[in-house]
Amino acid sequence: MSQQILIVEDEADIRELLRFNLEREGFTVHEAADGTQGLALARQYTPDLVILDVMLPGVDGFEVCRRLGAQSETSHIPVLMLTARGEEVDRVVGLSLGADDYVVKPFSVRELMLRVKAVLRRGGRTAESPVLERHGIRLRTEAHSAEVGSDMLNLTATEFRLLEDLLRHAGSVRTREQLLNNVWGYSFEGYARTVDTHVRRLRAKLGEAAQDLGCTDRKSTRLN
Repeated sequence: MSQQILIVEDEADIRELLRFNLEREGFTVHEAADGTQGLALARQYTPDLVILDVMLPGVDGFEVCRRLGAQSETSHIPVLMLTARGEEVDRVVGLSLGADDYVVKPFSVRELMLRVKAVLRRGGRTAESPVLERHGIRLRTEAHSAEVGSDMLNLTATEFRLLEDLLRHAGSVRTREQLLNNVWGYSFEGYARTVDTHVRRLRAKLGEAAQDLGCTDRKSTRLN
């Protein structure tokens, strides 16, 4: 069965361009022209990836991303934001809301396809060990679930992979470059902000358990 991708984009010509190229790569494609429809289709199909425009009528892409990450049935779905808003502040907002990657219009179709495949490849990795546990944090890789004590954590796809990497390398320093290679799968412009933003989000969700998610310096992170 082919992987499913949901395009949430109000410009019909861009949707058509994306559909054509994604289907040529063997993906099953669903389309939404606004944020409300996009949220409904995400719940209906639980796609393997959402390509999400920011400037949408009604519910904008930032809010769609936030709602996807807040709902347990959709929080695991990776989000690739596709937008004309390329300022750093917009990237930071998107990443802080849980987006996995951020592509600015006008874009190269070839680059976009490579990024789509990289995001999907990250999500499809097989775990070395099905259960990771340390300092009261328990992560079940096959079920894609994580808990602190008796409390379930609602993690995005990237936050889950980040926590998994830190648990697997507990006690070792993990540089931003190492995290990018293992969690994101490649380096891209603005990488430092990307890693820092996701670490901060993960800390907030871990609560007191985050005291063991220690930053050793400005370029590295370690779970003790």
